[in-house]
Amino acid sequence: MSVILKGSCLCGAVKYEVSGDPQRFYHCHCSRCRKSSGTGHATNLFVANADLVFTDGKSLLKQFKVPEAKRFTRQFCSHCGSQVARFVPEIDGVVIPAGSLDDEIPIKPQARIFWDSRAEWSCDGDTLPRYAEYPD
Repeated sequence: MSVILKGSCLCGAVKYEVSGDPQRFYHCHCSRCRKSSGTGHATNLFVANADLVFTDGKSLLKQFKVPEAKRFTRQFCSHCGSQVARFVPEIDGVVIPAGSLDDEIPIKPQARIFWDSRAEWSCDGDTLPRYAEYPD
């Protein structure tokens, strides 16, 4: 299923469009996602065969990569600090922080990943599958 999804940052200065196939939709409970989001997990949509175009504010984009991390990078608006979509060469796709989308997501969350890293006070009670790391 190929879709076009639009999103933006909190202040509205950065706007983007992603076209591609939504493949995975996960709540990640790893410590990096918790620190990055300031909550118990990050919720990300992974889009394959994707094109990412910034329609506004491309010059405002900043990135932070955790030096020792294989894939963990944040792309965000330098005005308001909110995360936006980013192309990830290692997976040849786009990762979208779900909360940055202005459009409805055509699939539902599929799993909770890095569950064993979960903060004790964080989400518990739904029926989503749980994985210690990435699912196969």
